[in-house]
Amino acid sequence: MEKDNASSPEGFVLVGFSDRPRLELVLFVVVLTFYLLTLFGNMTIILLAALDSRLHTPMYFFLANLSFLDMCFTTGSVPQMLHNLRGPDKTISYLGCATQLYFVLALGGVECVLLAVMAYDRYAAICRPLHYAVIMHPRRCGKLASAAWLSGFGNSLVMAPQTLLLPRCGHRRVDHFLCEMPALIGMACVDTMALEALAFALAVFIILAPLSLILASYAYIARAVLAIKSAAGRKKAFNTCSSHLIVVSLFYGTIIYMYLQPANTYSQDRGKFLTLFYTIVTPSVNPLIYTLRNKDIREAVKKVLGKGGADT
Repeated sequence: MEKDNASSPEGFVLVGFSDRPRLELVLFVVVLTFYLLTLFGNMTIILLAALDSRLHTPMYFFLANLSFLDMCFTTGSVPQMLHNLRGPDKTISYLGCATQLYFVLALGGVECVLLAVMAYDRYAAICRPLHYAVIMHPRRCGKLASAAWLSGFGNSLVMAPQTLLLPRCGHRRVDHFLCEMPALIGMACVDTMALEALAFALAVFIILAPLSLILASYAYIARAVLAIKSAAGRKKAFNTCSSHLIVVSLFYGTIIYMYLQPANTYSQDRGKFLTLFYTIVTPSVNPLIYTLRNKDIREAVKKVLGKGGADT
């Protein structure tokens, strides 16, 4: 059955961990649990940002964008993953694979740029507090968020078709549980050096350039925080940035390994587990990180639940 599907021009076979059925059963439970946590946690942040007027600030506008992005990212890949993990059918249609590849690339790129925008927002708040309202006025926030979304989808518009059109000489078995670019490039039966060079060039723009902006922003932030004489002031400034730094570390640590190395050095098993990490773990822990380390979010939760009504 799998062999027939693998040779069919109408779709692909996502091999995943089909050689380890017991692991697939465990992964099904784990992935489903994290997916439900992702939907609940990120939807909670979006609703809080909309309902509580105290959260109508640039920081929470970008955080709501990040939560919506994480929901879209997981919803674009996890349902198909769950379908493939729960039984012997590992097939995905060509259109389904193309759609999945496009949105995984696009939304991953959006997150890279959006995290840089969020770092710039923290730089403006801490290093330019007197001018913060002017620098991050609503129109500029909208433009920055739009730039993040457009750059991610623009990058995918270039790379996804190029990847899908590679000759594969009839091979349809994708050694992964997602239609992801490194795995699809690795299936090609032609020299992919030119495509890999293009992918690297775009990755510099969509991954390394935002990361450089993040590091530069936090270099200025660190200098400003160290200049604060009050210990309480330094702690408050640090708390406003620590959650974002944790999210940046989790996301970039995996994405750089996935997309900034040659295809011939790509480890399939390691790549699968890293994909699991940034596909289901990172989006689910983002809301937890921001909720536990953010006083405004905790107070908004209490207010919405009716526990803070007396104070307001």
